[in-house]
Amino acid sequence: MPLAYYVNVTIHVLAAMLWLGGMFFLGLVGAPVLRGIEPPALRQQLFDQFGRRFRTLGWITVTVAVITGIENLRWRGWLHWHGVFDSPQFWSSRVGIALALKLIFTTLMLAVEAYHDFVIGPQAGSFAPGSPEALAHRRKAALLARFAGISGLVLVCAAVVLTRG
Repeated sequence: MPLAYYVNVTIHVLAAMLWLGGMFFLGLVGAPVLRGIEPPALRQQLFDQFGRRFRTLGWITVTVAVITGIENLRWRGWLHWHGVFDSPQFWSSRVGIALALKLIFTTLMLAVEAYHDFVIGPQAGSFAPGSPEALAHRRKAALLARFAGISGLVLVCAAVVLTRG
């Protein structure tokens, strides 16, 4: 493979690291620390600031990962309808199953993260700090983030199988 392929793969992995690493940092470190912040108004303000800042970085890295992922498929010769996408043999192989899982869980993560980032998160910030409505939306946001994190783990496992055959 040419050097450009390895550069593309490196950028893809770095984008995935930033995206998934940021999600795990916020979920395992940021959110638990912020839950202990008083008063509730300050806690909500900090959650909102962290969320907005990471949302921007997250969607930039997702965009880079999707673009470089498509390019990786092209480099590997898998971006063809005939012989790949229309091939039952390809999709029943270990590589085909891994690619399918990676594509499915990437799509799931994108959908869940979009709902989290553009619907539930902003709604949670619109309620009075510490109110039952704000807390209910924060719980929904946390549940969505956990689902996205689990999807990310499946995605990484599929990526390992995909690259290691």
